[in-house]
Amino acid sequence: MANNPKPIPENENPLATVWILAWPAVALNALQTINSLLDSYFVQHLSGDALTAIGAATTTLWLLVSLSMAVGVAATAMVSRAFGENDPDKYREANRKCLGFAVLFGFLLTGFAVPLSNPATQFVIPPDAPGAAKLMLQYLTIVAFVLPPSFIIQTLAGSLRGIGDTKSPMVISGLQIILHIIFNYLLIFPAHDLGWIVIPGANLGLAGAAWALVISAWIAALIYLWFSTRTPLGEVWRIKLPGLDWSKRILRIAAPAGLMSVVRVTSLFAFFAVLRWVPDGKIAIGAVRPGFSIEALAFMPSFGLAVAASALVGQSLGMKRPDRASALGWMAAHQAGIVSAVVALGLFIFADPISRFVLADQPEFAAFTAQYLRYVSTTEVLFGYAMVLISAMQGAGDTVRPFWITLTCMWFIRVPLAAILSLKTLSLGPLVLPFPGFGMGADGCWLTLTITQAIQGLVCIYYWRQGKWKLAKV
Repeated sequence: MANNPKPIPENENPLATVWILAWPAVALNALQTINSLLDSYFVQHLSGDALTAIGAATTTLWLLVSLSMAVGVAATAMVSRAFGENDPDKYREANRKCLGFAVLFGFLLTGFAVPLSNPATQFVIPPDAPGAAKLMLQYLTIVAFVLPPSFIIQTLAGSLRGIGDTKSPMVISGLQIILHIIFNYLLIFPAHDLGWIVIPGANLGLAGAAWALVISAWIAALIYLWFSTRTPLGEVWRIKLPGLDWSKRILRIAAPAGLMSVVRVTSLFAFFAVLRWVPDGKIAIGAVRPGFSIEALAFMPSFGLAVAASALVGQSLGMKRPDRASALGWMAAHQAGIVSAVVALGLFIFADPISRFVLADQPEFAAFTAQYLRYVSTTEVLFGYAMVLISAMQGAGDTVRPFWITLTCMWFIRVPLAAILSLKTLSLGPLVLPFPGFGMGADGCWLTLTITQAIQGLVCIYYWRQGKWKLAKV
C-alpha cells in the first residue's frame, strides 16, 4: 500500500529513485514478453495459417486495447499530480471519475469491435490465405469481449502507479499472465495423457487462445477492483460517471493519447497492407508477431522505465519541482538506452537460433523473423529513448506533442517509405502509382521500421530538451 508522498531528500539519488519505481514494471513486462513468446510457441503448433491469423489480428487487438491505455495515461497524470500535492480527496475523486469513464467506454467499444472484425480481416490478410482469414475473424470476434476488463485494468493500474505503487500492478497483472498461460494450454490443445495423469484440454485451437485472453482479463479486473479498495485510492468500486466537466478534463489528456494509439495502430494496418503484397507476404505477416515478442526482450526495460518516468514527472510537477521532473526523465531515458543497447546486441548476434527455437515447427517463418530482428535491433537504443520520453511527457499531462510525433513518424514517414522500399511498383491492389519502388520485399519493410525508430527517438530527445511539457495543465 502506498502512503502519502515523503519529502524529497536533499541528496536524492535520481538513479535509485527511478529504478525503485521502475523495477516492478520491468518485471511485469518481462512476464508479458514470456507470455507473448509462449503465445507464438503454442500457436505455431497449430498451423502456418494460425500464425498468420494471430499475427495480423495483433494490429486490431492493439488498436482496441491501446484506447484503454489512453484512459490509464489520464489516470496516471491526474492522480500523480494530486498525489504530489498531497491531496487525498483530489486523487481519489480523479481515480473514480477516470474509472467511471473507462467502464462506460469499455462496454461501448465492445459493441463496435465485433462488426469491425470482418473488414479488419479483409484488409490485412493476403488473398491467397483464406484459411488464415477465417481464423482471424473467429479470433477477433471473441477477443472483443476483453475490452471492458482491459479498461478497468489499465485505469486502476495507472492510478496505482500515480500514487507510487508499481508493485501491486506487477503482482496482479503477473497473476493475469500466469492464468492466461494456463488457460492457453488447457483451451488450445486436446487432453494430454501423461500416463499417471490426464491433463484436460478443450482442443479449441486459435479460438481457445482468444478465450484464454478474455477469461484471464476478467479475473484480473475483479482482483484490481477488490485490491484497490485497500489502498489510498479508497472505495473504487463506488464507480461514478464522470459528468461533462470531468469528461472534458479526462479527454484533454486521454484523447491525444488515444489518437496517438489510433495513429500508431492504423499505420500498422497500412504497414501490413504493404507487407501483404511483398513476395511471401503471408509468411512475412506471420513472422511479425513472434518478431515483436522477441524484440520485446530489448524494449521491456524501457517500458518499465517509461512507467516510472510518467509517475515521477507527474508527482514532481505536483510538488512544483520541474527541475526534478526533468532530471528524473533524463535518468530514465538514459537507463533505457543503455539496457536496450546491450540486449539489442544479443538479438542481432543470435537472431537465427532464437527465432528457430520459438518457431521450431515453422522454419520459413523463423527465417523472416530472424531478418526482422537483425534490422530493428540496430536502432533499438533510440526506440528506448522514445518510449520513455513520450511516457514522461504524458505523465506531465502533455499528450499533444507525443501525438504529433507519432503521427509524423508513423503515417507521413513509415507507411509511404515502406511502400517505396519494399515494392517494385507502388501498387496496393488495384491502385497503381506512377513511381518505381526499390523492390526490397519484406526487407524494405524491416528497414523502414529501423529508420522510423531512429527518427522518433531523436525527435523525442529534442522536445524533451526543449521543456515545453513543463507548462502542461491537467
